[in-house]
Amino acid sequence: MDKVFKALADQTRRYLLDRLHEHNGQTLGELCRRLEMTRQSATQHLAVLEAANLVSTVRRGREKLHYLNPVPLNEIQERWIDKFERPRLRALSLVKQQAEKAEEAMADKPTFVYVIYIESTPEKVWHALTDADLTAEYWGHTNVSDWQVGSPWEHQRTDGSGTADAVGTVVESSPPTRLVTTWAAPDADAAAQPSRVTFDIQPHGDIVRLTVTHENLADEAERTAVAGGWAAVLSNLKSLIETGSPLPQQPWLVPR
Repeated sequence: MDKVFKALADQTRRYLLDRLHEHNGQTLGELCRRLEMTRQSATQHLAVLEAANLVSTVRRGREKLHYLNPVPLNEIQERWIDKFERPRLRALSLVKQQAEKAEEAMADKPTFVYVIYIESTPEKVWHALTDADLTAEYWGHTNVSDWQVGSPWEHQRTDGSGTADAVGTVVESSPPTRLVTTWAAPDADAAAQPSRVTFDIQPHGDIVRLTVTHENLADEAERTAVAGGWAAVLSNLKSLIETGSPLPQQPWLVPR
């Protein structure tokens, strides 16, 4: 077992095992081409793997073919993983796979990015994005949450009804520089992937660069709609922070 751990401790030897897993029964020359290393160096690494019984060889004429032997790896799993952590690791692996699938799905959906510069500080911009009363002034909706990771948030109407036109969850919260939330309609299908909005707040001297990224949009039509909405809301936000008052006319009502 010590020889196995020693063999696995080297990145090049792990790479050799990966290559044999992809295509078993390779010659030394074939492995060298994949590794871009000399035959002497590859031979030394393969000798360590053979000593650990992780690689076995078979002669075919003048060639020597190298094969992956998974038995020692299975013994490690049985001794060090299965009896202690298998159920928990299986659950973690499932969560990881689901997260990767979600990221792949999001990568295929439209994304909108908007950058605006505001004469302010990151603390003031963060406060304007997360304070319920201030959001009501420039957004026409009140954003309600405690803004802790995992907490829900609601985009509530300001008519006193408490009706939310958008809901979501706080994914990241690092005041005063980064806030990430999911966005969805209150009646959205629970199985559907919500869109995600990231606020990046970066200071540049006496001004702040606010970058809003809206990901995982349903289609180009939704991207066009949110593009107009963000431009209006962020312009109103800039006016409120810099002058103390939002724009004299609600920008989302201006005909395009």
